[in-house]
Amino acid sequence: MAKGNISVNSENIFPVIKKWLYSDKDIFLRELVSNACDAVTKLKKLAGIGEAKLDDNEQFRIDVIIDKDKKQLIVEDNGIGMTKEEVEKYITDIAFSGAADFLEKYKDKDDKDAQIIGHFGLGFYSAFMPSEKVEIETLSYQEGAKAVKWSCDGGMTYEIDECDKNTRGTKITLTIAEDSKEFLEEYTVRSVLTKYCAFIPVEIYLTVVGKEPEKDKDGNEIQPSPINDTTPLWMKAPKDCTDEEYKQFYTKVFADFNEPLFWIHLNVDFPFNLKGILYFPKINHEFAANEGQIKLFNNQVFVADNVKEVIPEFLMLLKGVIDCPDLPLNVSRSFLQNDGYVKKISAHITKKVADKLKEIYTKQREDYNRYWEDINVFIKYGCMRDEKFYEKVKDFIIYKNLDGKYLTLTEYLDGKDKKDVFYVSDENLQSQYINMFRSQGLDAVILPTMMDTHFISFIEMKEEGVKFKRIDSSVEETSSESTLSDEEKTKLTDEFKAAVGDDKLKIEVQALKNEETPAIILLSEESRRMKEMYRSYGQQFAGMSDMFKDEFTLVLNSENKLIKSIDGMDGENRKTLCEHIYDLAMLCHKPLSPEQMTKFVERSNKLMEKLI
Repeated sequence: MAKGNISVNSENIFPVIKKWLYSDKDIFLRELVSNACDAVTKLKKLAGIGEAKLDDNEQFRIDVIIDKDKKQLIVEDNGIGMTKEEVEKYITDIAFSGAADFLEKYKDKDDKDAQIIGHFGLGFYSAFMPSEKVEIETLSYQEGAKAVKWSCDGGMTYEIDECDKNTRGTKITLTIAEDSKEFLEEYTVRSVLTKYCAFIPVEIYLTVVGKEPEKDKDGNEIQPSPINDTTPLWMKAPKDCTDEEYKQFYTKVFADFNEPLFWIHLNVDFPFNLKGILYFPKINHEFAANEGQIKLFNNQVFVADNVKEVIPEFLMLLKGVIDCPDLPLNVSRSFLQNDGYVKKISAHITKKVADKLKEIYTKQREDYNRYWEDINVFIKYGCMRDEKFYEKVKDFIIYKNLDGKYLTLTEYLDGKDKKDVFYVSDENLQSQYINMFRSQGLDAVILPTMMDTHFISFIEMKEEGVKFKRIDSSVEETSSESTLSDEEKTKLTDEFKAAVGDDKLKIEVQALKNEETPAIILLSEESRRMKEMYRSYGQQFAGMSDMFKDEFTLVLNSENKLIKSIDGMDGENRKTLCEHIYDLAMLCHKPLSPEQMTKFVERSNKLMEKLI
C-alpha cells in the first residue's frame, strides 16, 4: 500500500476549502453525477475514433445508491475508468482538470454529440462537503489495467492501493457526516437529482438498499426506470418537435397546466452553441409576470434559474430553458464570468425574441392581437429596459381602442392633424368621458396598467411630437367656446364656488358637444402622471405623491338644460342643484370621501322626495 500527500497549488488553495467551494451543499451530487456522465461520454468518444472497444449491446448508466445502514451514498458509472496514474494526476492534484486535459488531447477530433460537461478539476472535491470520508474504486478501459482504490477522510492525506473491482468504470462512496444525514433520505436525493440532473444525457437510476421493489397488479417485479430524460426537447431540431410535445414539456418542467401562448425554439451552432426553448406564458393579471423562470443548463446539467448575465432582465418574465455548453462558468458553475461572449449570447436571445414577435405580427395578426393582453407587459418592459429591443419591436407595438380593435401608433394617428393620443385608464370610472368621445366619433386607446404610466412617458421621448392625454384631461376635442357672455360666465362660476364652499375652485364654462352632460372634471395630465409615478415606486416614495395636489378643473356645460335652469331657481334649490352637479362630476372622476358620500346620499333622497 502506498501513501502520499494531496498536491495543492497555492494559488488554488482557497477555492477548494470545502465549506467555501460551493454556495449550496446539494451541488456535490450534481458534480459527481456530471463527472460520471463525462466518464461515459469520454469512453464513447474514444470508441468512436477507434481507441476503445465496446460491446455491441453496451448499455451505459449511472447508479446512485443509498445505503442508510452504512451511512453511505454511492455514485457509480460504467464509463472510462481511471488507472492509478490517472487517479494520482486528476484526483490528488487539485489544480489539474481531467476534463480540460481530455479536451486538449482530442481537440482535433471534435464530436459535437459528445460534449464534456466538466471544466474544472475541483468538482470531485465537492464530495467532501457532506462527507466524513470519500472512497474511489475504479477500473480503466485500458487493457491490462488494474483496479485502484483511493480513500481520504477529508484531510490532506490519502491512501491508494489496488482493489478487486472487476467491472470497468468508477464507484465513488461517500460516508455521510452527521450534519448531512438528509442525503441518506430517498426524497432528498431524488429531489436533488431531479433539480440538477433531470436531463443529463446518460440514464440515472436511484436505488435504496433494503427497499422492496415495486410490483404490478399480478405480483411481477417492475423494472426500475431512469429518473432523467436523456434527450430533452430542446436538444431536438425544431422541425422534429410537435406542438403537443412543446406543451407537454412546458407542463412537465414548470408544473404550469395553463397552455403557453407560443414559444421560440433556439437552435444555434455558430458563432456559439446555444439551444433552448422560450415560452410566452398566459398571464392572469399584471403582477403574475413576476412568476417567470428561465432555467440555465450547461450540457444538459442545470446551473441556475434566471441568470441575468445570459438572460436579459425583461425576458425573466418568460418561462423557458437555455442550454449553452460554451458558457464561461466559474468554479461552482453557478455564476458567470462577465465577458463579451456572454453579452453576445444575451443579444442573440433578444434578437430571436424580437424576430418571433415580428413573425407572428406579420403572418398571424389576429393571433398577435389575441396574445397582446398577455404579452404587452413583457414587451413594454422590454422596450424601456433595452434600447435595441425597442428599435426591433416599435413598429408592432399595438393599442386596443374603444371599439376593441388593435391599432399601431401609426394607424391611430393616421389622418389626424396633431399627434395627440387620448387614452383611458379605467373604463368604468371614465365611462362618461368615453360616451362623450363616442358621440363625437372620436377614438381613444385603453391603457389600464400601472406600467402604462411609465410606458407612455417613454414613448413620448422616443416619438417626436407624440403626446398622450388621458380622456379626462381635456375637452378640446369635445367642446366649443360657450356663447355666454363673460358676465354670465362669472355669475355661474360664483354660484358654484359658493355652493361648494371653495372660492379657489377652478371653473371653466364650455359648450360641450354632448348636451346631456351638465359638468365634468378635468385633471391636469402632468400633475396626475407625476402622482401616479411616485405612487408606483412604492412605500418609500408614497408620501411624495401627496406633495402634488390634484390640479382639476370643473367644466360646466353651458348647453345643458340643468345648467341653463340654474339662473331661474330660488336660492336654496339653486345651491342644492349646484352641489349635486358638482358631486356627480366628482363621482365620474374619483370616489367621494365618506363625508361627501353621506351628504350626496342625503341630498339624493331629498331630491327624490320632491318627485312624489
